[in-house]
Amino acid sequence: MFRQAEGFVQRSERTEFKCLPGYRRIEYKPNGVVLGRIQIFAADDRTGDGAIYTLALVDELHRHRDLRLYRTWTGKRNKRKGQIGAISTRGEPGGEFEVTLKNIRQSATDVSLDGTFLRAASSRLVLHEWGVPEGGDVENMALVKAANPLSTITSETLAEKRASPTMTLGYWRRFVCNMPTRSEDSAITEAEWYGAKSDDEIPEGQPIWLGLDVAWKWDTTAAVPLWMSDPNLRLLGPATILVPPRDSTSLDPDEVEAALLAINERNPIHTVVMDTSRAEQLASWIEKGRPDEPTIGARVIDWPQTIPQEVLEYDQFMEALRLGWLKHTGDSGLTAHVLNAIAKVLPRGDAIFERPSQSRSAQMQERRVIDALKAASMVHSAATMAVPAEEPIAAWG
Repeated sequence: MFRQAEGFVQRSERTEFKCLPGYRRIEYKPNGVVLGRIQIFAADDRTGDGAIYTLALVDELHRHRDLRLYRTWTGKRNKRKGQIGAISTRGEPGGEFEVTLKNIRQSATDVSLDGTFLRAASSRLVLHEWGVPEGGDVENMALVKAANPLSTITSETLAEKRASPTMTLGYWRRFVCNMPTRSEDSAITEAEWYGAKSDDEIPEGQPIWLGLDVAWKWDTTAAVPLWMSDPNLRLLGPATILVPPRDSTSLDPDEVEAALLAINERNPIHTVVMDTSRAEQLASWIEKGRPDEPTIGARVIDWPQTIPQEVLEYDQFMEALRLGWLKHTGDSGLTAHVLNAIAKVLPRGDAIFERPSQSRSAQMQERRVIDALKAASMVHSAATMAVPAEEPIAAWG
C-alpha cells in the first residue's frame, strides 16, 4: 500500500508531500509543518492500537490471521469521525472472513444485484462485491471478465492466464473469479460430499451403529449414527454435536449421556465405536448403565486413534464415497465438519483426516473442528469390517 501511495505522489510532482520509505510514511508538509500523514501499519492488532484516523484502509483482509485489527480500528472510527474501508478477495467457506461477509449481506437494508456485481448497504456499512455467481461457469471467460471490471483485464488475457500450466483451479476460482474456495488440501470436495446426499432418512426404530468422538474442553463431542440397509448401502444420519464451554471447564458428562439416550430412543443403538481412552467411564455407562437409571446397553468397540487406524478410516471412507456406497442425510453439522477437514499426507504416501489448523484460538476453533467426521469414519470402518460386502444381509443385524 505504501508503494501505491508513493507512486501517486511521484506522478503528481507535488512537492509538499514527503515520502519516507524507511518509516513507511508519507507526510503532508505544505509550509515545512506536518499537517497530515499516511502511515502504514502491519496486519497485527497488537501493533495497531495507537491508530487514530480520518480514513483507514485495510488491504487483503482475507489474508489476516483474524479480524481483530479490523475490529480494533472500527472501534476507533468515531474519535475523528473517520471512515474505514477493507479491500479483499474471497476467503475459505466457513472462515471468519466469509462468515462476516455473510452477516453483512443478511443485515443489509438495501441489496441490489447486477450480473456479477452485488451492492449491500445498511445505515453504517456498504459492501461492493464483484465475483462469478455461485454455480456460474468459471471457464466462461466472458463471465469471468464481467467479474473483473478493470479495463486492462480482457477475456483474452484471462484465457491466457487460465491456460498457464502453473494455474490451479482453486487459485483461479478464489483469486480471479472471486468465489469462496476451500484449500486444495481439503480431504473431501463439495462435489464429492454433496453428490453423496440422500433424500432418505434412517427409519425410526431401526437399530443403528453409532460413532462417538469424545472431547471435553475445546473440541466438540460428536455422535454420528450409521444405518446399513445393505452392506453396500451405508447411510450416515444427523450428527449430534456438543460444544464445551471453552472457558477452561469441561463439558458436563450428564449432557453427553442425555444426548446418547435421545439418539437411542429414536433408533436403538446396538454398537458404539469410540476411543475409550478418552472416556472410560462413559464407555462403561453405555454398556452397563447405573442402577435405577435409564441405560443403553450397547456393545462398545474400542477404536484407538493410532496412525494405522486413521489411515484405514481415511481409505475406507474415501473408497465408499467414490463407489457410491456411503450416503448421508445432508445434516449441516456433519457437513461443516467434513468440509473443514484436510488430507494430511504421511511420509509413505498414506493419508489421514486432519484439522486445518492446530490453533485453538476462539477465532479458529469453529474452523478446525472435524469431530463429526472422525466419529463417522470410525463407525464406518468398524461396521464395514464387521459386515463384509460379500455376506448376505441375513448374516448381520
